[in-house]
Amino acid sequence: MKKILILLLVVLSQKSLSQTDNPPAFIKDSLDTYVSRALLEWKIPGVAVCVVKDGKVVIMKGYGEKEMGTNGKVDENTLFMIGSNSKAFTATALAMLDAQNKLSLDDKVQKWLPDFKLYDPWVAKEANIRDLLCHRLGFETFQGDFMFFDSDLTTAEVREKMGKLKPMYSFRSKWGYTNSAFMTAGEIIPRVTGESWAEFITDSIFKPLGMNNSLALSKDIKTASNKCAAHTVVMGELRKIPYGNIDNLAAAGSISSSINDMSKWVMMQLNNGKLNDKTIVSASAIAQTRIPHSILGNGGHMFNKSHFALYGLGWFMEEYAGRKIVAHTGGVNGFVTSVCLVPEEKLGILVFTNTDANNFYEALRNEIQDAYLGLPYRNYSKVFLDYQKADEAKKEKEYKAIHDSIAMNLKTTLPLADYAGEYEHDVYGKMNIKMENEKLIMRFEHHNGRYGTLEPLGGNRFFCTYNDPLYGMKKLVFTVENNTVKSITVRVADFVEFTPYEFIKIK
Repeated sequence: MKKILILLLVVLSQKSLSQTDNPPAFIKDSLDTYVSRALLEWKIPGVAVCVVKDGKVVIMKGYGEKEMGTNGKVDENTLFMIGSNSKAFTATALAMLDAQNKLSLDDKVQKWLPDFKLYDPWVAKEANIRDLLCHRLGFETFQGDFMFFDSDLTTAEVREKMGKLKPMYSFRSKWGYTNSAFMTAGEIIPRVTGESWAEFITDSIFKPLGMNNSLALSKDIKTASNKCAAHTVVMGELRKIPYGNIDNLAAAGSISSSINDMSKWVMMQLNNGKLNDKTIVSASAIAQTRIPHSILGNGGHMFNKSHFALYGLGWFMEEYAGRKIVAHTGGVNGFVTSVCLVPEEKLGILVFTNTDANNFYEALRNEIQDAYLGLPYRNYSKVFLDYQKADEAKKEKEYKAIHDSIAMNLKTTLPLADYAGEYEHDVYGKMNIKMENEKLIMRFEHHNGRYGTLEPLGGNRFFCTYNDPLYGMKKLVFTVENNTVKSITVRVADFVEFTPYEFIKIK
């Protein structure tokens, strides 16, 4: 019996050693080739990858360039904007204050923000902090983001306009991803601590973890020394674009970080709030963020078993191949990133990219995750790229048909000059359309420098091309009654917002 026990301990020890110090073949033999190929196929200038297992860094590596056409190589300390991966920091910060009995996550929002308003005063009165952190206020996903994102609105003005938006659904009836709700949650922190959201995140999380290069606000990445540029792909062409100006929504997505810094965040998350045996965040606070609050659906996976999808506080959660996955993604001008935790396996995966026009960041995460869970190699990058190429081919065909229509000079219902004028949306504010070089140009009050060029498609339909590729290209329709323009319904790329805005012509 004693010999059997000793043998069992040896086997378990060897198993533990092999998992920690002998990573899967994909990591050892294929990762470099996989990523290098993706840089070309997906038109990604730079990628950073980190894998943490059993409290140790298995791999931490940069690939490609910080900026297209340069020799500046991505390394483990290169900053990327992490977008909505900032949300877990905000939720963790508020859970920390809950654990310290400085607030309760069940507190009504108006206890801390008496001026908090929503379209329905009863909902504003009843909403609690958890509602802000799990996207259940009743808004459609991204509703309001066109107004807020990259605008000149202050945080106070965003809060004021958020309070006037009519949610598409009733309170707590449907999950809808709401960036302005996380911004509102961040505004509670100074009321409790006397520190701004950015100061609290820096002093209570970044510094204790040794995340010394991380930046809480988007404005600061411009002057950082080791940073990626932002990029996108438009009609197959890779372009450098400006950084997102999103500090009015800071708590929802303004953090910039590196895989080196974020590896410490991940190791702390996988060790119940401890890093190097030092408690940074209480275990109870970590647990609070992983309590399911919103049901997203039944889950599902293209190859492997997955049975449910949920949202906690700043984290997506799902069951996948018998494990609980705690993860989030982040998308902001020129960047998409992934943070994935598999707590039962003590596994953490980070994938950062410096273009917002790829699904490779999720493909690589899936590939690494499957490798560690002993699942078959699927070549997700090829699968996702094939989907994207098919979608691009479809769009290219649609755009060709649209431009063929434009070239036909189809007759509009009214003379072009009649569509020009001053317009107003009851929440956004003002917009104007002017004739410039014989074309209609649409400009928005709160988005200085951003405009849309309207080209006629016949009748009252126009094709709008925004000068900022983030906002895309959309068909827009004017409402005309009795030969008079009444309004235009404005849409932007789904990456920014799904919901339309009706601007009424006022003169």
